[in-house]
Amino acid sequence: MRRLILCAMLVMMPVLVQAEMPTPSAIQAVADAWLAKRPAPGFGAQMTTAEAAAVQAAYTAITSKELGEIVGYKAALTNPAVQQRFGYDRPLRGMLYAKMILPAGAKVAAAYGSRPVYEADLVAVVGDAGKLMSAKTPLEALDGIAAFRPFIELPDLVFDPQVKLDGAYLHAINAGARLGVLGEPVRLPAAEESVARLAGMQIDVLDQTGARLGGGKGSDVLDNPLNAVLWLADSLRAEGKSLKEGDLLSLGSFSALLPPKPGMTVTVRYTGLSFVPVEVSVRFE
Repeated sequence: MRRLILCAMLVMMPVLVQAEMPTPSAIQAVADAWLAKRPAPGFGAQMTTAEAAAVQAAYTAITSKELGEIVGYKAALTNPAVQQRFGYDRPLRGMLYAKMILPAGAKVAAAYGSRPVYEADLVAVVGDAGKLMSAKTPLEALDGIAAFRPFIELPDLVFDPQVKLDGAYLHAINAGARLGVLGEPVRLPAAEESVARLAGMQIDVLDQTGARLGGGKGSDVLDNPLNAVLWLADSLRAEGKSLKEGDLLSLGSFSALLPPKPGMTVTVRYTGLSFVPVEVSVRFE
């Protein structure tokens, strides 16, 4: 009887999953799939945040060889709705490379990645890196920013849909960075009114007919996009790294992650960022 009770208890006890590093061959397989634009297998391991960061370094060493220099960083999972989707309660950082950045109005294959999606984003361009690295408040961060630029990020979720994609996996694949379409600069004075504009702006994702596909408000990103700037600076400083003038900072998603379709033109419109609405568009072929 005791043996039966013990067996029953063991069955009912939660299984503790040990975090572990993926093997080099598993990392290579995911990177190869990214390069070939085909769905990737999983890493075959449960990772901690630190382990995912180490995997990201190995992964980008393979995937970035033809992408040019690092031109900035992206903050992922800065929107609570997106955090919920990936089961993660904190932002992630990835790197942006020169050949990832496309001009406004770019034409992009709808199958531009292994598992492509698009989202409304916003880029902050670093002006005074010293001020940004020491900033503690949104207003202080704004004083270190040269301009904001409309941005449609074109991430790649990489994995086969049957693979459970959580925050650690997203971290490991460079926060899903693949491409992005960058609009014209909008300059804001370092004033509290500008801080309020960034939180209150309305973002709309529109198709070629003008139909609204989604969107949100500036406050959807950590209550204010400037908080994503502060988070990126803090995360780099914690690792002994720094920003530099001209770096592009992708601040996170103001919309759901949506699948591109051939023949579709997507426009993201920002109302309230400037005195007149500003836009950026991409055409999927």
